This record gives sequence, structure tokens and C-alpha cells, in this order.
Amino acid sequence: MSRPITIVEVGPRDGLQNEKVVLEPAVRAELVRRLEAAGARRIEAVSFVHPKYVPQMAGAEEVMAALPPAPGRSRIGLVLNGKGYDRALGTAVDEVNVAMSATDGFGLKNQGLSVDQQVTMLADIVAGRRNAEGQPGATPALSATLSCVWGCPFDGEVSTQQVEDLVGRIGELGVAEIALADTIGVGDPWSVTRKVEAARRAAPEAVLRLHFHDTRNTGLANAFAGVEAGVDVLDASVGGIGGCPFAPGATGNIATEDLVYMLERAGFETGYDLDALIETARWIGERIGRSAPSALSRAGGWPRG
Repeated sequence: MSRPITIVEVGPRDGLQNEKVVLEPAVRAELVRRLEAAGARRIEAVSFVHPKYVPQMAGAEEVMAALPPAPGRSRIGLVLNGKGYDRALGTAVDEVNVAMSATDGFGLKNQGLSVDQQVTMLADIVAGRRNAEGQPGATPALSATLSCVWGCPFDGEVSTQQVEDLVGRIGELGVAEIALADTIGVGDPWSVTRKVEAARRAAPEAVLRLHFHDTRNTGLANAFAGVEAGVDVLDASVGGIGGCPFAPGATGNIATEDLVYMLERAGFETGYDLDALIETARWIGERIGRSAPSALSRAGGWPRG
């Protein structure tokens, strides 16, 4: 079963954005450095959102300025709209991830845009990037994350056809990577398979990425289903911390160290140092004032060294 699996570390953004403790930019930059030392090659480092709505993400520019260059590493900035995208371009982010929603209910609550308006927003960003081609300065890579793919806290169930149609619209814009997110943790392994297959039909040229929350204890099972369906890129959050402030009841992502343990026991390659991840999970738990909820931060790995 050996094949490389890329785990995109989202702890510094999705992990911290729902915590009660607001960490200073210097501490968040230190978390990024620790995670990169533990093997993270792609890491969602910051979010360019208004601090009025998500104070935990204030100072994105300061976080990026505090990070030294790291060849072979990619720092991702999440944006909700064109204004956030412009802010991201003013920093050293290597990738920009545009957050979107599969439903009007969540889109209007999270960023004040319906699904159609979000597609228009993304199209405007893509058009602006094309106009900038050939100008001085590197343009960061672009991806899109589609939230609430398995269910919406406001609109309820989300059909496979809804997902397929929207992924197709994003794929037509030429976005190279599309992430499907279970924002409130309601998915199951069988629906993961169905929606991955539908997304692949809709955007066959795009890389698919999966983002699971463990709200109902199905996160790792869903990750397994995604890998079995051929997906090679998964999101995870160190310690299993986090959630979405605009999705009532949503707990953290699947824990990076738990996912690494499962995959590497099965023979997959992740490039992470499991002991260093566990140490980092315990370190961030101390900073946010509670123990990280991941299984391995409590039990440790196996076999013991």
C-alpha cells in the first residue's frame, strides 16, 4: 500500500480560529516553525479575514513577516473574497486558498455571499491572475476549498449532485486543486466515496483534496475512504484542535498525528516525524490552555522507541 500521501497542516489557521485564547502573531509563527520542523511541507499558516469577525486570525501579515524563508515548504493563506486575496498578495504566502461554500446558507453566514456570488468572486480572482501574468513578482498558487460538502448547519443535507455541479463550475475556471470539506463533521465513509467520484467526474483535471472534522467520530474513517478512493492530499490539524466559528457545534479537524500514525502503520509515506508532531500538539495545548484532544497526544505512538 506504499504511496506518498500529502498532509496539509491546517492547525495554525483552522486549528486556532475557534479557540477561546487569542495567540499573538509571534506564537502562531512559532507554531508554523515547529510544524515545519516536524515535517509539514504544506501548511495553512494564516487567514486574511477581518479581525472583527475572527480575532484569532488578526495580524496575518505579522505572522508571515516573522517566518524565515523555507525552501521546499509552502505557506498557504486562506481568503474569503477579493479584498483578502489582495492582502495575501502583499505577503510572502506561497499559495492562496479561496474558501467557498456548497450552500447559500453557510456562504451568506460565513462571507456574505451566495453560491453564485462566490463563483463570480472566484472568477474575478482568476481573471485578475491572468491579467497579471508576465508582470514582475511571482503569483502564488491558487486552490479552492468547498465547505459544507457533506452537510450545512443552516441548509441541512447537501446532495451529491449539488457538489458535482459546483465542483464542475470551479474546475471550468481552471483552479488546479479543489478541496472538499466536511465542515461540521457529518459525513460517512460511503458518502465520501460517492462525492469523491462525483467531483472527479466534474473536474477531472483538478487535484482533489479532502478536509474532515471529527465532530461525530468519523473523521479518520472518512480519511481512509478518501485514500481508498485515490485521493492523495488530506488536511489535518495538529492536536485535533479547532473548528469553525460560523458552524455551530463543529469541533476540530482530524488530528495530524493520529492521521500520520494510521497511514504510516499501513505503509503509506507522509514525511512527518510522529514524535515531533506529538510534542508540538502538547506544546500548542499548553498555549491554548487545554490538552490537545488527539488520541496520540495522550497515548503516544507504537511501537515505542
